[in-house]
Amino acid sequence: MAQVEKRGGLLRKSSAYKKPLKEKVVLMYDEIFMTEDPSKCSPRFWEELFLMKVNLEYLEGKLESLDGEELMKIKDNINCLFQHCIQALGEEHPIRVVNALQTLCALIRGVHQKNKSTSGFDIINMLMGFDKAELCMKNLMESLDSLLCAEGSESLKSLCLKLLLCLVTVTDNISQNTILEYVMINSIFEAILQILSHPPSRREHGYDAVVLLALLVNYRKYESVNPYIVKLSIVDDEATLNGMGLVIAQALSEYNRQYKDKEEEHQGGFFSALTNMVGSMFIADAHEKISVQTNEAILLALYEAVHLNRNFITVLAQSHPEMGLVTTPVSPAPATPATPLGTTPPSSDVISSVELPLDADVQTSNLLITFLKYSSIVMQDTKDEHRLHSGKLCLIILTCIAEDQYANAFLHDDNMNFRVNLHRMPMRHRKKAADKNLPCRPLVCAVLDLMVEFIVTHMMKEFPMDLYVRCIQVVHKLLCYQKKCRVRLHYTWRELWSVLRLSTNAGQWKEAASKVTHALVNIRAIINHFNPKIESYAAVNHISQLSEEQVLEVVRANYDTLTLKLQDGLDQYERYSEQHKEAAFFKELVRSISTNVRRNLAFHTLSQEVLLKEFSTIS
Repeated sequence: MAQVEKRGGLLRKSSAYKKPLKEKVVLMYDEIFMTEDPSKCSPRFWEELFLMKVNLEYLEGKLESLDGEELMKIKDNINCLFQHCIQALGEEHPIRVVNALQTLCALIRGVHQKNKSTSGFDIINMLMGFDKAELCMKNLMESLDSLLCAEGSESLKSLCLKLLLCLVTVTDNISQNTILEYVMINSIFEAILQILSHPPSRREHGYDAVVLLALLVNYRKYESVNPYIVKLSIVDDEATLNGMGLVIAQALSEYNRQYKDKEEEHQGGFFSALTNMVGSMFIADAHEKISVQTNEAILLALYEAVHLNRNFITVLAQSHPEMGLVTTPVSPAPATPATPLGTTPPSSDVISSVELPLDADVQTSNLLITFLKYSSIVMQDTKDEHRLHSGKLCLIILTCIAEDQYANAFLHDDNMNFRVNLHRMPMRHRKKAADKNLPCRPLVCAVLDLMVEFIVTHMMKEFPMDLYVRCIQVVHKLLCYQKKCRVRLHYTWRELWSVLRLSTNAGQWKEAASKVTHALVNIRAIINHFNPKIESYAAVNHISQLSEEQVLEVVRANYDTLTLKLQDGLDQYERYSEQHKEAAFFKELVRSISTNVRRNLAFHTLSQEVLLKEFSTIS
């Protein structure tokens, strides 16, 4: 008996005398691509179509092979297919629903792909027809909303989210995607919140839901009133906000874990032996090799939550076990290809870990600490465009945090002390600090450490002035809070206030350094005034080292003779504004995220075999 092979929708026999046979669903697709209505000769055509296993590759390829004129000739059939897909979403048996969802994905992607190279037809008209578009999209969005909120199949919910992500990202610039007007009118915001607030749904679909929400928030955000922005800004449900925070923390923790694993891998073996022999002259190159793809989509979600919703600030400080240290055993997942920008969700071991109770032997963490660790990694190397964007977005998020009164309250709280192990760039003149030597301090110290670390490790020819300014702005805003609330922070400022050596050396930065040094006139006046007084007090009283109380006594006794220059406005700053200063950056960022989400949408991962096992009977 001749062996049967399946290729590109064909059932092919090995015998050279037999013509290749097409599978039935492909024959039905071919009928749709004729100008005649396929249901004329076969009244049960549409009913039978959604019982057939979808051939995404063939359907998309067929759409791609037609030119604009040929596609317009079969517009009525395309409209009919789209409408019957929507009708099938209301069917009782899930197999029909799954096939309809997958067909919609192929239709939307195929028609949009054709529109990139062919002008002369409108996407909405091609898919639905202008006269029926409003009703079609209303029915589609209501069906998706019902499927996402129902207690039914998790596979169906996953496919619904993938369809929505497909719909949102078919154009690079999501603000040019006119179909999204209907997604604005027929909101699925509440369905997304329900997924995030319900732990089982969050574990399965939280990542896609958060990325989808972040993208929808950015649809024409500077041109019109976006209902997703309005609704996100007023969410106050604790379970929902905590759920969003957990999804973001899981994704960032996964990145941190991958980086740590690669770092440990490179510290051992051949590379470690090589560097021991020849020194650390190649240390910078080695660091570039252990970089992990950044996750700009999840960073954007964090930014929108922090920027738009003041209630989310409380989530930053919610304690949970250090993710990645506590895991539950899971069956090994199949290997998947590496994807740019970390657009795939984190692995299930990280997702499971955060549901565990706190353990006294496990380092307590929170979303802010996880974010700071992530930032310390991506900000080490800003030469790559994506890492530069990630570093900039991290600093924008920190800017928003540094401006918030409540955030500053817990950042400076002496009762909330943590050991924050930030990643530090390998450099020849310093050794890596041991984790166990890290002090327990208020979180503001970790933020300042991160800012100082960037400032002292990015002295390069192509000077990242924009990022430097943002670092200084974060420090300035934290200092303004400390002055306003009379907070005295125990912090080593020496590394930050070292511009003096540049002003005394001949070099290209001497003039700029001199200006900065001159601006520190009061700090120098204080040092020059009190140092001799302290030394004199120590000499008179024969004391080699003064206590804090003795130094304070000297300061109080000589304060009246100190002359300072009045400087107005040092505790004032211009508040962050996205629309006026950052609009171009976010438009480019969202374009990049949209492109990569579209590229990495994997409909084939929801295999038909899995679905058939889940829906084993057809009623």
